[in-house]
Amino acid sequence: MSMMTKLKQFKDLREQGKKLQSLLGDESTTVDKMGGKVVMTLNGNLEMSALAIDSSVLSPDKKSDLEKAIKEAHADALKKMQRTIAMKMQESGDFNIPGLS
Repeated sequence: MSMMTKLKQFKDLREQGKKLQSLLGDESTTVDKMGGKVVMTLNGNLEMSALAIDSSVLSPDKKSDLEKAIKEAHADALKKMQRTIAMKMQESGDFNIPGLS
């Protein structure tokens, strides 16, 4: 494979990445744990954009429950957003990423 071909593939991959980022810019997912006392939102870039914790779970005796709820909320939100990303890529049909096809 020539250097020009590799450069073109790299350029195409960058363009696909930018397009995907644009597609996902407005996406977000929100999950709650502990009966809504821990609420987390992840955006399409897999960044936590919001975290709300009810003051009733901020006592020292609930520390381990709170930690567990935050971890679970993050894991659930991440899985949901990954499914959304996969659906968007599939719907678009424009993504031909070498090694992932």
